[in-house]
Amino acid sequence: MPVPERVDRVVSLVPSLTESIAATAPGLLVGATKWCTHPPDLEVNRVRGTKNPDLDAIIALAPDVVCANAEENREADLEALRAAGLPLWVTAPVTVEQALTSLDRMLRLACHRPRPSWLDEADAVWAAPPPAGPRRRALVPIWRRPWMAVGRDTFTGDVLRRLGVDNVLADSPERYPRFDPAQVGQHDLVVLPDEPYAFSPVDGPEAFDAPSVCVSGRLLTWYGPSLVVARGQLAAALARS
Repeated sequence: MPVPERVDRVVSLVPSLTESIAATAPGLLVGATKWCTHPPDLEVNRVRGTKNPDLDAIIALAPDVVCANAEENREADLEALRAAGLPLWVTAPVTVEQALTSLDRMLRLACHRPRPSWLDEADAVWAAPPPAGPRRRALVPIWRRPWMAVGRDTFTGDVLRRLGVDNVLADSPERYPRFDPAQVGQHDLVVLPDEPYAFSPVDGPEAFDAPSVCVSGRLLTWYGPSLVVARGQLAAALARS
């Protein structure tokens, strides 16, 4: 079902999209998941999580459009919302460039709002080339028990690539492969985001021989207003490792 000409009520099923819409059009959101933590003062109806949304609650909110992501949300849930007659806008970027374009399209075409200034700022920040000098190879775990990491064709991998860090599992046949910490290819850095698994200085680094750096998952994996500051803050964190 196409997006209506007038959009006044939006439900977002992805934290980064929630932040993007809230920063661009305060008051437009009527529903979001419990994982949508930015902005911190967002007051909307909570519709459970990204993987188990409360479909009845979403339908009852009568949104003009539901914003989702092909990776974050289950296709079965999206199909159920379509069957209920709700227009969906589904994003699927795997690079920074695609993410910036996707956000522009979502905000202008799905939400019918002008392109925001923060998106222009993010465009300018990420237009710079990767830093000069030797590149590093990193392992990027996202879960333990079992161990899983960032593999091929991911937004996270592209963010790091633009910061001079190559993903050691970029050639994996899977996007998020399981791995054995003792049998990973040669790498000189481990990047540990605090989501989806909450890695921390006392939970994660001890499993690896290479130096580790703990970073904000929002800066490494979200595409939205965080892109304005992500490059500088991630570069600073990686420089300390």
